[in-house]
Amino acid sequence: MDQRISFVTLAVADLEASRRFYLDGLGWTEDVHVPGEVSMVLVGEHVALSLWDRQAFEDEVGPIAAYDGVPPFTLAHNVATTEEVDAILATAQAAGAERVGDPLEREWGGYSGYFADPDGYRWEIATNPGPIGQKVLP
Repeated sequence: MDQRISFVTLAVADLEASRRFYLDGLGWTEDVHVPGEVSMVLVGEHVALSLWDRQAFEDEVGPIAAYDGVPPFTLAHNVATTEEVDAILATAQAAGAERVGDPLEREWGGYSGYFADPDGYRWEIATNPGPIGQKVLP
């Protein structure tokens, strides 16, 4: 098996609200839309973000575990400068995202902040001066 990820799928409560957030709010471009079911956006070379209606997700994959609190993973978007981190966080907040704290200089040497999309999925916007952080930049 190749060492890669092709799709990241988020089960969303309101597909149209999620589409508005990502497409209108963040300015992303949709590649596939099946009304009431799924929206897909290419987010990198050979990688797509899939926003899948929660019920359709459960119908195919099985019941979603119910937890209180934050979903147990994050999505990350790395950039080259702290100014880009701040600008993207401001754009997301203007689009309706919940800002999750203020961006900070992190103990691992980077600078990052978080926002929550309409379903509470956490996005980290970060600079990472380490070797892996540089490899993921376009």
